Amino acid sequence: MDSYTEKRDGVFPSVCSLDCPDQCGLLVHKKNGKIMKVEGDPEHPVTKGSICNKVRNMAERIYDEKRLQYPLRRTGKKGSKQFERISWNEALSIITSKWKTLIETDGPESILPYSFYGNMGNLNAEGMDRRFFHKLGASRLDQTICQIAGSTGYKYTMGGSFGIDPEDTVHTKLFIMWGINAVSTNMHQITLAQKARKNGAKIIVIDVHKNQTGRLADWFIPILPGTDGALALGIMHILFKENLVDSEFLEEWTVGHEELREHVVQYDPHTAAEITGVPAEDLLKLARMYGQTSPSCIRIGNGLQHHDNGGMCIRTIACLPALTGQWLKKGGGAIKGNSGYLAFNTEALQRPDLIQNKQTRIINMNLIGEELLNADPAIKSMFVYGSNPAVVAPEANKVKKGLEREDLFLVVHDLFLTETAAYADLVLPASSAFENTDFYTSYWHHYLHLQEPVIEAFGESKSNVEVFRLLAERMGFTDQAFKDTEEEMIDQALNNPQNPYLKKITFQEMKKKKYVKAKVKPLFPGILKTPSGKIELYSHAMEKAGYPPLPTFTPLVKESDLPFLFVPGPNHNFLNSTFSNNEKHKSLEKAPKLHMNGKDAERLGLKNGDMAVIWNARGECELAVSAGENVLPGVVVSQGLWADTPGTKQIVNTLTPDRLSDMGGGATFFSGRVGVKYKERPQS
Repeated sequence: MDSYTEKRDGVFPSVCSLDCPDQCGLLVHKKNGKIMKVEGDPEHPVTKGSICNKVRNMAERIYDEKRLQYPLRRTGKKGSKQFERISWNEALSIITSKWKTLIETDGPESILPYSFYGNMGNLNAEGMDRRFFHKLGASRLDQTICQIAGSTGYKYTMGGSFGIDPEDTVHTKLFIMWGINAVSTNMHQITLAQKARKNGAKIIVIDVHKNQTGRLADWFIPILPGTDGALALGIMHILFKENLVDSEFLEEWTVGHEELREHVVQYDPHTAAEITGVPAEDLLKLARMYGQTSPSCIRIGNGLQHHDNGGMCIRTIACLPALTGQWLKKGGGAIKGNSGYLAFNTEALQRPDLIQNKQTRIINMNLIGEELLNADPAIKSMFVYGSNPAVVAPEANKVKKGLEREDLFLVVHDLFLTETAAYADLVLPASSAFENTDFYTSYWHHYLHLQEPVIEAFGESKSNVEVFRLLAERMGFTDQAFKDTEEEMIDQALNNPQNPYLKKITFQEMKKKKYVKAKVKPLFPGILKTPSGKIELYSHAMEKAGYPPLPTFTPLVKESDLPFLFVPGPNHNFLNSTFSNNEKHKSLEKAPKLHMNGKDAERLGLKNGDMAVIWNARGECELAVSAGENVLPGVVVSQGLWADTPGTKQIVNTLTPDRLSDMGGGATFFSGRVGVKYKERPQS
């Protein structure tokens, strides 16, 4: 294999590893073996050379002076950040010795891997690690922190994670960006929408916060958190009542449209307005625009599903394109995610056949605080990689208390000494994506990418694949699964007879082309992967599972009488907690803020810039007030997961509930309630 690492100077192809739908093609500029600049690949068919500031400044993160270079062993109290340097040999010996003892005394389920997609490379996120922990017999992690509720709800309607091709949205005449700050989290969808706007398209944004995406909209519609399903049902009511539906499409390609027509009678504009905070006249205008404009596309956001009713919310919105027959129009339909088109052979990659005890317990990652404190039998060891639960998991005070347990043997594999790593017994230095071989599959566009190492490993850092190979060897695992090369693992994953869209795509083809488009065709005419093969407006599968078979609005859990609904959304320059510890990205983002309605601020005696305490029974944090008209009364919004800086209280997940969503065991980050009070006025 030709190695880019051997070439000290030049420009080399790469791909963005961040957990972002855009998955940009990159060009990495090197001089004397070091990355000097990262830019977009202008030849990439979707991202076309434009990239965000997060990636543009990635070199500053890669060479940050705080980046870990060698293994560390804790010498002080947990959380004290007192460590000493040790060798990899020592670290591996300590881990395997401890785990062998735990397996003898407490069983393998006393060990828990905790990971997510801090690196979207499939080998490093769900390859050798899964093989290792399956063989070990460790407790299994239910990775439900991000999109499971919405994916489950969408699947009930559409049969899987399938939407329209983003490249076709240049033909769209009406965009509804629903619960997505696409400027910050899906920037190339905005680029495509702007191209369409030059040809007469309109952009409507529905959100709880008039963020950057809301500000560029032709029409911004503010809504109360957790009521989006009621808005969709109100739109359906008007579409049916005013005969703005495509009866032929409904008859041929859906089941349950007659039942749905009767069901949505109850969601008249007045009722929907009362629930959502969207005036009835605006609801009528929105429904008529949607019913009369074709092709139209709904970009369904990630945040909507982070509510108690998140699965049903997404299931409900996913029904709308069927009512107007948009799936037959080029540029019409919806996009929640498109990962179904790029579904690889997860069994071949993850090797669940290595699990001996098929009843091995499964622990929901959203409940990690609770489980660390109260699981029975107890979690005695945790290995964290690709995630930072001390900041990203809900009920952060519970998580911190669990990580502080002296009897918890904690290992963290990361690029930095994260908030979670501060409590670790051992910290292992991780390589960056630019140092790894891996393959990437977008969950928005239809391209697969190959990443080959661009630079040599930083210090003594190792990839997840390397670490779990070494651990397997130390544990005495001799299966071929732990000897497979990265190239072999990629070919195993791409060989997926269940997905015709990946037919004949191999490692060698990707090595030659760097990115390859799946062989995708439009959903219609065609057969969906629902039980009926059609769009299921009425779902017998949901009924069997105990859910209402028709789209139905259920209010959020009212967990307390505190006055504000709290939505801690993403910001522009971080991705979850990634970059929150890098000075360049912090300087771009400036400071964490609490956005609230001006009337609420005035009532509480708060002015712009004042420090406020945001609190509930779970804890408190302190943010600077930004008052205005960007949120409705009774709503407060923060942006970003900021690093735990000494002297501050800015971990917003201190306030978020660890309740699980209605479907899939998903997170309910955006369904908490808080109080807000004045702390201090900044000195001038």
